[in-house]
This record gives sequence, C-alpha cells and structure tokens, in this order.
Amino acid sequence: MVESVTATLPGPTLPGPLTAPPASPQQPGRRPRSPRRGFGGDAIGAAALLSVTYVVALWASNSGLQDLTGGTGPAFTSLGRLLGLLASDLLLQCLLMARIPWAEKTWGQDKLARWHRVLGFTSFHAMLAHVVLITVGYAAADPSHGFLGELWNMIWTYPGMLLATAGTLLIVLVTVTSIRMARRKLRYESWHLLHLYAYLGVGLALPHQIWTGTDFVGSAWARNYWWSLWIGSALAVLAFRVGTPLWRSWRHSLRVSRVVPEAPGVVSVHLSGRALDRLSARAGQFLTLRFLDGPGWSRGNPYSLSATPHPSVLRVTVANAGDGSARAARLKRGTRVLFEGPYGRLTADARTDLDRPVVLFGAGVGVTPLRSLLEELDAPGGTTLVVRARTLGDLLFPEELEALAQARGVRLVALVGPRAREDSWLPKQYAQLDDVTALRRLVPQIAESEVYVCGPTAWSDAVISAARETGVPAERVHEERFSW
Repeated sequence: MVESVTATLPGPTLPGPLTAPPASPQQPGRRPRSPRRGFGGDAIGAAALLSVTYVVALWASNSGLQDLTGGTGPAFTSLGRLLGLLASDLLLQCLLMARIPWAEKTWGQDKLARWHRVLGFTSFHAMLAHVVLITVGYAAADPSHGFLGELWNMIWTYPGMLLATAGTLLIVLVTVTSIRMARRKLRYESWHLLHLYAYLGVGLALPHQIWTGTDFVGSAWARNYWWSLWIGSALAVLAFRVGTPLWRSWRHSLRVSRVVPEAPGVVSVHLSGRALDRLSARAGQFLTLRFLDGPGWSRGNPYSLSATPHPSVLRVTVANAGDGSARAARLKRGTRVLFEGPYGRLTADARTDLDRPVVLFGAGVGVTPLRSLLEELDAPGGTTLVVRARTLGDLLFPEELEALAQARGVRLVALVGPRAREDSWLPKQYAQLDDVTALRRLVPQIAESEVYVCGPTAWSDAVISAARETGVPAERVHEERFSW
C-alpha cells in the first residue's frame, strides 16, 4: 500500500518520495519522437486573419466606406452590414470544434475550445449589434415606423427574416447557456445537447443573407467566397464530427470487457476491440465515449486513457461527476461503444527538449493520463510525479504507480489533505508556505524541467502560475483541462 511520508527539506517539511529515491536511474522506455516543428499553427492563424481581412474588403468595395459619410441612416446601416459580415465569418468558428485532425494536433482540443468560446461570444455580440444598427439605420431613413416598428417590418416583410429570427433565438439560447454561471446549473449532457442547436441557428440564418445581403451575393467574388466557406464548413463538420467517428467505431468494434473500482466514485473501464494499434492512440490522450447500454446512449463524455494503449485493449478511468459518467460503474460486459478520438496533446511528443527532466502534476481523476504517460516517458534528467488528493483513499492507482516508480526510477510524491487556500495547489498542512517556495523545495530542478499538468481548472491554474514564477517558460508547460 502507498503511504504518505515526509522528507525533511530546508525549512518546513513537504511530502517526500513515496517509493524510489529521486536518484534512481531511469529505465529505458519508449523513446518519444522528436518534437515536430510545423507551420500548422501559423498557417491556420494566418488563414483566419486573411478571412476577416477579405470580409472587410468586400464591405469596403460595396460602398461601405462611402456610406459612412452619407448621413445617419446610411452610416448606421453600413456599420450594421460590416458587423453582420464579421458575425457571419466568425460564426464559422464552429470549425474549431469540428475535430479536424491537423488542428487538434497543432493546438490541442482544450486550446481550440477556449478560442471557440472567445470567438463565439464575439460573433454573438457582433450579430446583436448588426441587428440593432441595421434597424436604427432603416428607421432613420424612414422615421414613420420607429425602431420597434422597423424591426417588426423587417421580420415580416424581408425575405428569409423569419428564419433568421428563429436562428437568432437559437443562437441566443446557446450563448446564454454557455455563460459559466448557467453552465454550472446544467448537466454536461444537457448543455452539450443545447449547444448543438447552434448549427441549426447558423443554418436558419443563411437564407436571409443570400436573399437580402448584397455583400454576400453582390459580386462573383463574394458569392464564390461565401459559398466555398459554407460548403467547406458543412463538409468538415459532417466528415469529422459524424463520418469519422462512425467509421472508426465500426472498424474497431469497441466493447466493454470489464469494470474495475479504483477509488470512491471512480472506476476503470477496460475496452476490447480489433486492430486498436491502427487507432494511433497515445498515452496521455482521451476518447469521447458513448456506451450503447440503453437510455442516454447518445450522450458522449470525454475520458482519458489511464494505461498505455494496447493493440487489443484500452483502459479509461471514469469519475462520477454527477452526469452520465455515473453509468460507467453499472456497465455490463459486452456493451458496445461508439467513440470519437483519440484527442489531446498531453503526450510524450509535447516535450520541447528530450534531455530535460520531466515533472508531472495530477489532481483527482487528472492523474489518469499522467499514469499512462509514465510508461512512455524517458527523461534522462529524471521524472517526478506529484499527485494531489483529499485523502489517501482518494489516490488513484497507488499500487500501479508504486510499481512503475520502482521499475522506472520515478520519484513519486503525494500531497494529501484539504486545500490550503482556494488559489493554492498545496494541502492545508503546508499553508505556511507560498506556492512558489513550496514548488522549489519539492522539485529543485523545476526551472529546467518539462512540466505536465492535469486536473481541475483552479488547481491547474495555481500549479502553472507557480511553475511560471520559478522560471518555466510557457512552451515547456503542457496541460489538459477538465472543464467544459
């Protein structure tokens, strides 16, 4: 059994190695591939900037700039047109979550999700401003209706506006339920189902753009651009969000082989299948799984691989988070599984320098991808795994971690107990130390290390902040977020 012990360090004490001493030689393992240095990220960013620039150029070429000096009505209408074009362009940020393989490999899903959120809210505000400014501009040109009268007139008499109004209301619903306060009150599955209505909202908005928007169809350049963008986006979503998962699920035929309790509210689900070596899954990645065991089968949840993938077996570890994940403990052997993935960049390939020591920080179920990584990492400077749990009983894989530490010379450290402060990653008994001082004493080589972090958002933020203050540059911090 793993026990939490302390080793005296300069000043106050911190938990020390649970098993092998830090000086134990690292055993040979799978040598990670050299870090790739492609131009994928720069190319995608440049394409997005070029897209926005082209949209502004379309607006300017269609008398956008001249209308700004043509009086109140034309000026408001022109600004409304510009914001409508930008909102339409940014609505295609749905591509960020289309699971396009090279985008996932370049940035990782958690970063794409953050950009998706920022661009989504930006597009939403631009869309609302578009509606208000267009209505004000038209009302200024014909004051007889007033603002509300003009809005009503546009909805009922302009081609496609009823559909656009319905689409706008759906997008409002999706945006409101994406605000963090609202999301906390929704189950993940409920939020995800509501979020899918954004696709319908975008689709309903297209007809009015085609029928009434001269900036969309006023020239061959505009028509070709927008139709190419819309068709390409639709095909990408269908191919990578629908077609690829269905094909892979049929090809690999995943089924539940057994369910093993790991800790209170946590189980590991072992999955068997065929030709899983062709799935190209890596330690540290995750899958989105749908268990075909009855009601609720359509709801997918992301689960990390908690062991290095095997050609015929995969293992994921599931914590009962109060949503569909609670069903995992009741799964029966032979249950078929639909899956998406593998996703994630928290792999051995994320390292920028293969000769640096590696320090991994995991809290709660965030330990799962790090446990699988231990089987692949080969750090000449040594590997340290820091695990965080509220109690010793909550620690995941204690025997497995101990065996891996003994076999591979990994320094294993447990931080057990209630959190010291809301903004700290330390347990309560070490509240007298600030986060940075504690980190330097716990891992003296931290500034020279590659750092992996996986756990709850607030805890991960505290770890990353402390690591950055010790001198670890951003490119050597690798993280996976457990949030939605």
